[in-house]
Amino acid sequence: MDKENIFSVSEVTKHIKNILESNIPNLFVTGELANFTRHISGHIYFSLKDPDSSLKCVYFKAYNQYLQYTPKNGDQVICFGKTTVFEKSGNYQLNVLKMFPSGIGELQLKFEELKLKLEEEGLFDAAHKKPIPPFPEKIGVITSSSGAAIKDIENVISRRFPCRILLYPASVQGKNAAQEIISGIRYFNQEFQVDILIIGRGGGSQEDLFCFNDEALAREIFQSEIPVISAVGHEIDLTIADLVADLRAPTPSAAAELAVPNADDVLQQINSMSERMKIMVQNKIFTYKLDLGKLSNSIKSYHPRNILQIYQQRLDEAILKIDHNLSRYLTIYRSKLNILQEQLKELSPYDALKRGYSILRQKNRILNSVKKINPQENLHIILSDGSIESKVQKIKPDEE
Repeated sequence: MDKENIFSVSEVTKHIKNILESNIPNLFVTGELANFTRHISGHIYFSLKDPDSSLKCVYFKAYNQYLQYTPKNGDQVICFGKTTVFEKSGNYQLNVLKMFPSGIGELQLKFEELKLKLEEEGLFDAAHKKPIPPFPEKIGVITSSSGAAIKDIENVISRRFPCRILLYPASVQGKNAAQEIISGIRYFNQEFQVDILIIGRGGGSQEDLFCFNDEALAREIFQSEIPVISAVGHEIDLTIADLVADLRAPTPSAAAELAVPNADDVLQQINSMSERMKIMVQNKIFTYKLDLGKLSNSIKSYHPRNILQIYQQRLDEAILKIDHNLSRYLTIYRSKLNILQEQLKELSPYDALKRGYSILRQKNRILNSVKKINPQENLHIILSDGSIESKVQKIKPDEE
């Protein structure tokens, strides 16, 4: 038998798991709850069954913490999740991401399907969200003219930051509501430009709010060139319009607060900025004064008179230094000259003459040997107090 065709149990299980996960997308499954168990870890384990089959399910804590009701065995529910294989037992199961009671599950199912579709198309991406202008002059409101929403919006805006409010009356529930809201968005985008659009209504049941889960309305909000604030129902309500809008508010009153700043806060901020600017300007002026002072001193140092004075001072210092050095050198050389004079004095022949010696010369030549005497010429004898002219009578050299 070829060993390459033999697989371990783990290899087979992993292969089946890969096939299952890569070929079956997330899906909705309806059935009856059975063997419902909430583990101490927070995870929920149960089975979905119908008359013919049973499917094991796991609802991990990270997802079931958002569950808005308490399930129990026997409930008919709709679960949304991913099919996979639990490798340890080799059983396939559904990893549940969301669960709804079957009674409201049909609307929720439509909501989840549309949400998934639009999310994959990128309609909820933050990169597409338009910024809300900080100081709007005109705000368009699309809601019921008789509802509490428009009153709440007008009250909040008039109190916080009064500006012009334009109402486009539209139904906010029922089969015509989505189309009327779409018409309002087109009106403000094409005919009467405003800075911000608020779309919303007060609270209600899931059925009442379902017009805000309309696909055409979601695409119209996404395509609007005017920033849209969605304010549908209460804080716990979430619609497709909320997800695709540029900003979501939990209530119409909150939408008004997000649309305009608080005038008192703006005034306080302006005053604070004014004070900061004043301090900055004062600091700049002080800095420039210091710099100007430094430049002024620098310019003064380069004035010709100052430069001349510096050079005059340097010249005086140089003259004093030369005088000092000259005096010192003269003293040194005088001392040396005196020493040399004394030494010369000791070596002078005139001192020897005083001691009885004489200098014998002949024709300007000093004679130091009898051999150099010319008998035919006179001798000139120099003594300490005069000289003698004499003739040579006889020359007697020393005996060797």
